[in-house]
Amino acid sequence: MCATLVASTDEIPAVGSYLFTVREPDGSLEEVILLDLEDGVSAWKNYCQHETDQRFDRGDGAVTRDGRIVCPKHGSMFDAETGYCDNGKAAGSTLVEVDVAVRHGQVYLTDDDLEFVAEGGIDDDGSPSSTSHLSF
Repeated sequence: MCATLVASTDEIPAVGSYLFTVREPDGSLEEVILLDLEDGVSAWKNYCQHETDQRFDRGDGAVTRDGRIVCPKHGSMFDAETGYCDNGKAAGSTLVEVDVAVRHGQVYLTDDDLEFVAEGGIDDDGSPSSTSHLSF
């Protein structure tokens, strides 16, 4: 398993999310959000299960409330820890989880199916704001 440094835990806001872009096995790009939890960090693909073109984080952080991620279009709320939604149009669905690990205050992408591309979203200028992403 290869792990790539994504961010330090200090970069993940207490309210909202940290956004980064990955490459899927088919070469397409996808966005991922990191959320600060009481006991760690969760990572989810950055879209609502009801309508996949609805992004939680549009570049300024996902709306979160009471430990849930809020869909900006329909108001469905997904548990930030489990990804499960029990209300609204997305009720009964679960977000797509991305494997990450936290070691010594650093968050690493450990999902073997995904390749780290850059901080920020797909529509950003395409260049990472930092070149400090290391693999081991």
